[in-house]
Amino acid sequence: MASTIALRPSRWQAGAWANVPILSAVRGFATLLLVAFIFFACFAFSDTSPYDIVAIPTILLWLCLGLRLHRGLVPFVGLLVIYVAAIGVALMPYLDQPLSVAWTVQLAYLAITGVFFAMLFADDTLARMELALKTYVASCLLSSAFGIVGYFGYIPTEDLFYKYGRASGTFQDPNVFGSFLTLGALYLMHGLLVGNARRPLVSLAMLLVIVAGIFLSFSRGSWGGSLIAAGLMIFTIHRSSRSVALRRRIVGLTAVAAAGTVLAIVGLLSIGDTAEMFSKRASLSQDYDGGETGRFGNQIRGIGMLIDDPLGMGPLRWRLNFGLEPHNSYIGSFANGGWVGGVVFIGLVLVTGFVGFRLMSQDTPFRRHAQIVWPALLMFFLQAFQIDVEKWRHVYMMLGMVWGLEAARLAWRAGRDGGRAPNPRIS
Repeated sequence: MASTIALRPSRWQAGAWANVPILSAVRGFATLLLVAFIFFACFAFSDTSPYDIVAIPTILLWLCLGLRLHRGLVPFVGLLVIYVAAIGVALMPYLDQPLSVAWTVQLAYLAITGVFFAMLFADDTLARMELALKTYVASCLLSSAFGIVGYFGYIPTEDLFYKYGRASGTFQDPNVFGSFLTLGALYLMHGLLVGNARRPLVSLAMLLVIVAGIFLSFSRGSWGGSLIAAGLMIFTIHRSSRSVALRRRIVGLTAVAAAGTVLAIVGLLSIGDTAEMFSKRASLSQDYDGGETGRFGNQIRGIGMLIDDPLGMGPLRWRLNFGLEPHNSYIGSFANGGWVGGVVFIGLVLVTGFVGFRLMSQDTPFRRHAQIVWPALLMFFLQAFQIDVEKWRHVYMMLGMVWGLEAARLAWRAGRDGGRAPNPRIS
């Protein structure tokens, strides 16, 4: 009798879960969490968003599934650790200031997300990058659609999707909204240019929605940065293409796209007060830029103060001296983290720039994604001269993407040069 009971299958083995591979189910759930994590990047109504709620379980579950810290990621991780540590040291005299402490904790958390994304995209790179970028496009579409309907008054509440006479989508700041959309636009544009888009008309329609959102944000940085990013991507695709027919296609479609964009902008300018807002925002400088107490005046006076203070002003304390944020991430890094923090931040930008341009220029399986992601990240590095980007969630996501591509490139190169077949998960 006892042996009969021992041989009888348990309820777990005989039940509905008997034929379900548990590990596959866990991986599927992890993928679902990852999609939610990336998609929620567009929700930035406040300092806390669904992105942050999903972040911890997503990171922990993926780490349990076996993410690795590749050797190619060591420079990136090292620079981030030193940067956050420098700001932590500068925080020491102000531990009784809740805002400064919260700002530093948030920065450390964002740095962790950057490392997570780098580790994630270092393996199974092509599949994970495609999933992430398609999810990002969906996030851009949602936010852009809300921004457009809010701008044109279909949602009457001004602070919802529409601020300061400008589309803001699901963001607090129209400048962040416009810049967020650039990566989604580049992904769709790349597919149309090289002919990889499965449904070109659908991709074109989505691209128009996103471009309209960028324009209606009336963000000078987003306009200029998006043009530079698109130009760099198009130039790189054209230069790296070995097909004369593809090069002609790229030139032709670029010309058509430029003409279509101009016509679309002219159409938007004819609606409501759009032309007046465009005329106001198209100026290179605004009222708050000039004067001794304006943005540029504060920056000049602040640089003199920072030269004499190796530890900086401390996190989030520039505003206490000048009443405004520095609106320059490079100056802000010196203010928040002292000389060490500033130098390391600039070093991170320069090293990432070297990695990004190399990824775009070398003929590897990862060049296509580099042609999309690096120009978008470069735009943020350029915008950092006139706005504070060090707390933007999607910037750390893109940093992780670029460094993940670099780690995958190094692994692929080592396998090829060593006479072995490339890792099938990243080739």
